[in-house]
Parts: sequence; C-alpha cells; structure tokens
Amino acid sequence: MEENKPFLAVLIIQSIYAGYFFLTKVAFDVGMNTFVFVFYRQAAATLFLLPISIYFERKTAPRLSFAVFMKIFMLSLFGITMSLDTVGVALKYTSASLGAATSNTLPVITFFLAVILRMEKVNIKTSPGMMKIAGVTLCIGGVATIAFSRGPYLKLLMHNHLINNHKHQLQDQVPSANTWIKGVFLMLLSNFTWAMWLVLQGRVLKSYPSKLLLTTLQCLLSTIQSFLVAAAFVRDPAQWKLGWNIRLLSVAYCGIVVTGVTFYLQAWVIEKKGPVFLVITTPLILIFTIVLSSFLFGEIISLGSVLGALLLVGGLYFVLWGKTKEEERAKGASQPNTDAEKACGGGSKGEIISS
Repeated sequence: MEENKPFLAVLIIQSIYAGYFFLTKVAFDVGMNTFVFVFYRQAAATLFLLPISIYFERKTAPRLSFAVFMKIFMLSLFGITMSLDTVGVALKYTSASLGAATSNTLPVITFFLAVILRMEKVNIKTSPGMMKIAGVTLCIGGVATIAFSRGPYLKLLMHNHLINNHKHQLQDQVPSANTWIKGVFLMLLSNFTWAMWLVLQGRVLKSYPSKLLLTTLQCLLSTIQSFLVAAAFVRDPAQWKLGWNIRLLSVAYCGIVVTGVTFYLQAWVIEKKGPVFLVITTPLILIFTIVLSSFLFGEIISLGSVLGALLLVGGLYFVLWGKTKEEERAKGASQPNTDAEKACGGGSKGEIISS
C-alpha cells in the first residue's frame, strides 16, 4: 500500500490540474472577465497560504533584503501575473483541452531555457542528445499541427453533457482560424513565462530559501499586480461581482485547491520519487480534461488538436528519455572512479595513512 501512495498522489495532482482548466474555461464562457478572475484567484491563494506560512515560519523566516524583494517582485510579475493573465485570454480564445495539451510543452520549454542559460548541456553527437533534439522538434511539430491543422471536428458525447444551462449556444461555436491561432500562441507565451519562473525561482531560492514564505510572498505580490491590471482593463463594477455560482467555485478551486493542495502534494511526490516521476505523468492532465470537457461541457475537439497533442506528448517523453539516459551514463562514468578511490583507501586520505 505504501508503494502505491505516490501513484495515487500524481493521479490526484493531475486531476486537480484538469479541473483547473475545465472550471476556468467554464467561468470565462459564462462571462467572467479573465483579468478579474486572476485577481480573485491569487487573492484566495494568498488568504489560504498567509496564515499557514506565518504559523510555520514565523520563527525561522530568513531576512528579506530590498534586493531579494525586488527579485521576488519581478519573478511574481512575469512568472505568475503575466503568465496567468495570458493563459486566461488564451483559454477564452480556445478550449480547456488545448490548455491541457499545451501543458506538455512546459517541461520541454523549461529544458530549452535551461540550455540557453547553460544550466543544461546537450551533446548532439550522442544518442541521448539526439533524443532531446528529436523531442523538441516533435513539440514544435505538435504546436504547429494544433495551430494550423483543424481537420474534422469531434463532438464527443454532445447529448450527454451535464452543464447545459449556461449559454448553451456556446457549445456549437467553433473559434475562427485567426482566433484559434492567436489563442495557441498566447498559450505558448504563458508556458514560456511559466518556464522562466521555474528556472529563475531556483536562483531566488538560494537567496531566500524558505519555499513556503517565498510562495506566499509571490502570491501576495501577484494579487496586487493582477488587481492593478484588472483595474486598468475592467471599469464595469458588475464584472467584479461574485455570487454563489460557477464563478465563485472556480476562484475558490483555483486559489485554494490548485495552489494549496498541489503545492504540498508535488513537494511530497518529488521527495519520494523524484521530479521526473512527476513530469512524466503530465499527459494525464490532457486525458482527464478531455473526459471532463466531453461529459460535462460537450466540448468540440478537432482532429488536428488530437494529433498535435500526441506529438506534444511524444516530444515530452523523448526529452525525458534522453535526459534519463544521460544521467545513467554520468553515473556509470563516475562509478569506476569511485571504485578506484575505495581501492586505494579514499584518495588523499589513503596517502596520509600510507605515509
């Protein structure tokens, strides 16, 4: 039973993310403004995390200098506020399934940025290096297929969906080609800024090592930033109202469940099984989202989106496969040196003993 807990945890994590894409898309389709949604979501996350971080970190909180604060501010602005605002507009233009499909590009984009910043190396003369290049190429092909190849539309279980009381006519609307392409590239821009956040957050953690406080502070700063963005674009007071409806449910779910629950579960899975185990389950988000969108929302899916999603998943696994092979080779290369050191008594320590 203990061995199955990480598998159960990743199923919960990816199903939570599937619910995020689904509920966010529903909230936008019933008229909620995307910028207002991001503000409320981050405010809910801050209210959830702030008392927890104060309770656990009040005695061990590291010193926060002005320079570190500005780094965290910029990290929040580009990695959270800009990313969430962009993905909100992208979901408005496209679909929940597309959002879930393009989430498979995040590990590949992160790897690509790590190579540019010289945090990761690629040797194209080795088979693992060629696998990584092939994976990036497949992802590019997948994005191009989703953006430019529509194909026939698949209305999965259209007569069985449960949510049919909010703007039923939306179910039969298909975005125009220009709107769809714009949405795809906005989704990629969001993933790019999110990947930058993942890469640069590691450097900020060296200056401010408290993960919980760093997350809370970023949520607080992004709440202020997203409020200013929303106030600049949304002047109608009616757009800011939340009732006991799908809007409030979406905000509470994204702010508390997505930010709070998945933060803990992801940290636990990485500790138990490592980051690769978590990343290789990313395609589950797409599967769960398609099931949810089909049964509950009657979402229209194009054949081009399905084929593009398959290419994205294939590209993800090629990159991970190449990275795993490189790590195995590195371990194999260091093993003989370790054995030699043991044989001679541990290097310099052995020299001291022999003298």
